[in-house]
Formats: sequence, structure tokens, C-alpha cells
Amino acid sequence: MPRLRSPLLTAAAALAVLGSLAACDGDKSKSAAMADSGDPLAQYRANPKYKAFMAGEKMSGYVFASPETQAMQDDDFENPGMLAVQDGEEEWSKVEGAAGKSCASCHQDAAKSMKGVAVSYPKFEPKRGKLANIEHRINLCRTEHMKAPELKWESKPLLGLTAYVEHQSRGLPISVKVDGPAAPFFEEGKKFYYTRRGQMDIACAQCHEQNPGMNIGVENLSQGQSNGYPTYRLKWQSFGSLHRRFEGCNQEVRAEPYPRGSDEYTNLELYVAWRGNGLKSEAPSVRR
Repeated sequence: MPRLRSPLLTAAAALAVLGSLAACDGDKSKSAAMADSGDPLAQYRANPKYKAFMAGEKMSGYVFASPETQAMQDDDFENPGMLAVQDGEEEWSKVEGAAGKSCASCHQDAAKSMKGVAVSYPKFEPKRGKLANIEHRINLCRTEHMKAPELKWESKPLLGLTAYVEHQSRGLPISVKVDGPAAPFFEEGKKFYYTRRGQMDIACAQCHEQNPGMNIGVENLSQGQSNGYPTYRLKWQSFGSLHRRFEGCNQEVRAEPYPRGSDEYTNLELYVAWRGNGLKSEAPSVRR
């Protein structure tokens, strides 16, 4: 979601800005003028896929990134997220806990055992009685099989393991299931997505479903897809989880955020992942 910097910018004013930008969408002369003025989305607006996207085509946040950011993500030597993958590879074989086991003790070669796993999460976890994402699943393995303590959310070891597991599915399509026991949690995530919140009175859908491709303030609105997470975000100058991004979105509309790893954010994660079903996993991505 966008950062609305001025305290004088109300929700109505913010939506008016979005509406005026949307009205300019089909005007080629204005698009050309924006290109001349250095509009960061000029190259995107000139893409013939733009109109198809506005009609509902799914597109990764990669599409909205600058060529420099895209190049950084594409080169594994330049992609700072790969450092987290390296951290995770080390954690994978680290023996911890009373059981004297590591992740590799059970799962062996992650390139084989973890391929295709991450793109199916979040999913219903019977032992939790609710949804689990990759971070939850890692901690469940630690407590049940390694007899080791849970890793703290957003800690270097958990981010690393999450990145390492996600990386094994890079290039595979997101494929989450929202039926069966996952259905009620999916509905809760959907409800969250469409609920206005905070002092700005803005819902996720208003930015990422109704106005993607538009600018508001200094922010470029994307579809809010999750196929690149965890990600190295240039704004953060660090690697972070999807729940950290959700937290930031809530703060930016001046709403009280939920804890990372909460049921609310995990349910939302399933709904957002479902919106991107079919998009290829890019983890670890680089985002603005």
C-alpha cells in the first residue's frame, strides 16, 4: 500500500488522487508527457500489456520495478537476497535441539525435497488447527522433530531458512488451495483484504485491485502480489518477510498492525497467494 506522507491528506483526498490518475490512463498524449518528465511507469504504460493488465491480467511486482531493480534481481551475484539464501543453506545442516537433528537429517537435499513445497503454502496444518506458512512450518519442525526452540520471527536464521526453502521453488507457479479445511481461513483473509482500516480508511483492494499501475505520492501501486517474498526491499535496505510488508501497509494507512506470524496476517497471506496463483515464484526477489 502507498505511503501517504502528509497528515493533511485524508482518505477522500487520497482516493481523489487515484481517481484522477486513473482517468489519465487512456490518454496517449499525457502518457507521452509523463515519459518526457521521467515518469517511472512510462515504460510500463507504453507496454501493450498494460491495458490487458488493467483488465485483470496477473502481474508480478517485478513488472513495476525499474530496469535497474530488475537487473539486480536477475543476477544472483548482485541480488542481495541471495545472502539470505546462503544463510539458510548453513542453517539447513546445523544440528540443534535435544534430538540432535538438523533440517537435513529428515529432508536431506533441499534441492530435491523442498522443490515445489513453498508454492503450496500457506496451507491448513492439522497440528495447529489453522493455517501455517513456511515460517510456521519451519518452527513446527524444530519444536516437534528437532526438540529445539522456535526461531524468532524476522530473525536472521528464520529469514534465511525461509529464503532457502522458497528458493528451491523459484520458477515454479504459485499453487495454493483454498477449499476443504482451508476455506474458512481463506474467507477471513478475503474479508481482511476488502476491509477499510486505519485513519486513512483504505482497504488493500483499493490500492492493489482497483488502482494498480497508478502513482500516489512517491509510491507506484502494484497488484500487491506475494510471489517474490521473502524479498530484499531497497526501502528497508534489508531482507524481510511478507508479514513485515503487511505490517508496513497497515502503518502506512495509520492502522494498528498485527504481530508478524499472527492468524490475521497468515489468513491474508493465503488470500493474496491465491490472487497470484499461476505466477512464478521469484524468491528471493528485489523490490523497491
